Amino acid sequence: MYFFPMNPDLTLDITPVPEILSRINTLKIHMEAAGVQALFVTHRPDIYYFSGTAQDCYLYVCLDKAPLLFVKRYLPRAILETAIKDVLPILSVTQIPDGIVFAHQRLPSTMGLAFDVVPIRDYQFYQGLFNKTEILDGTPLIEACRQIKSTYEIQQMESAAGVSKKTFDFMTKNLTPGVSEMEFCGRIEAFARCQGHSGKLQMRHYRSEGFSFHLMSGETGGLAGALDSPVCGTGTCTAYPFGAGPKLIRENEPILIDLGTMVKGYHMDESRMFVIGKMEPAAMAASLAALELLNFIQEAMKPGAVMGEIFNSAVKAAAKMGYANEYLGLPHLKSRFVGHGIGLELVENPILAKGRSTQLKPGMVFAVEPKFIFKDRFAAGIESVILITDRGSRFLSQTENQVFCC
Repeated sequence: MYFFPMNPDLTLDITPVPEILSRINTLKIHMEAAGVQALFVTHRPDIYYFSGTAQDCYLYVCLDKAPLLFVKRYLPRAILETAIKDVLPILSVTQIPDGIVFAHQRLPSTMGLAFDVVPIRDYQFYQGLFNKTEILDGTPLIEACRQIKSTYEIQQMESAAGVSKKTFDFMTKNLTPGVSEMEFCGRIEAFARCQGHSGKLQMRHYRSEGFSFHLMSGETGGLAGALDSPVCGTGTCTAYPFGAGPKLIRENEPILIDLGTMVKGYHMDESRMFVIGKMEPAAMAASLAALELLNFIQEAMKPGAVMGEIFNSAVKAAAKMGYANEYLGLPHLKSRFVGHGIGLELVENPILAKGRSTQLKPGMVFAVEPKFIFKDRFAAGIESVILITDRGSRFLSQTENQVFCC
């Protein structure tokens, strides 16, 4: 049996009041610029971001009034955790409009709702509740706030990076041949959970599901699939065809391990190459090329740089190295991004993608993942998290950017 020491720094985390107030103030600036009178927040990570609590509740932010937090359950915990002063208990969502009228004497004429995550049935329900209010897409307002990480958020992500590094160190010491991909991932998860990893990853898209451990050994790395990524893996079954599968790990084969970590709400997303013994020359060369590409991209990531141009320059660099066919997927299945925003959700906007004209700004954080797939042979690549600074960028990842030999 495996027994892992617990991380002693697993205390109740309360988001500082000034942090929440700053986020609300920034949100109102974007609301005013967009001409939106109010925002109705229903998506749990968004509620947590703007209120500090993830209890069963709804947040209402009005441009000229104090925000209201409507709590179904559990009220004592919500009051303890949130920085919002006006907390109102409700038994049903249908009570919210009356609560707004009670507190603010009116309902808004325009109100934002996160169209990217609210199901159509819920939208119709909310429109029925606010039948005289024009409901607009509030997603850009939320994203404008969340894509720029504060000093506090960077500290939380650095904490997650520390747990991720400990977990990769554990992998290096415990990766052995003859164990299935799935079994080894189970051992990894048990260790990571003792370090503070939630075991669950937050995903924004309704067709996506976050899974922490994505291991592909030898030929399973060369198997493409449904996952929107250059590499996919077999998965445990046809119903869940992503990531680790039943294949046994062998000596001298390239092993790509992609670890998603969430600690106190914030994510880290990293991939590293491993080998038990000696990796074949072609796989080692591709692994080192991925490292070179990562450094190339990181040097290009600075305020004002255009995302699509960074993507294109990396594609050209990979082709110059001789990996045009393998970079970012099979020739007919190329991924159109090389990095994604990360924070309270594993994948957030903005995306470092083809055709994006968005410029990088200080405070943006990306998981950058130059990867190769060699059909039916192996996968090679790396993924590290990078913060845009005032003058350039730096790695938030603490795990060494290297190939690990066990």
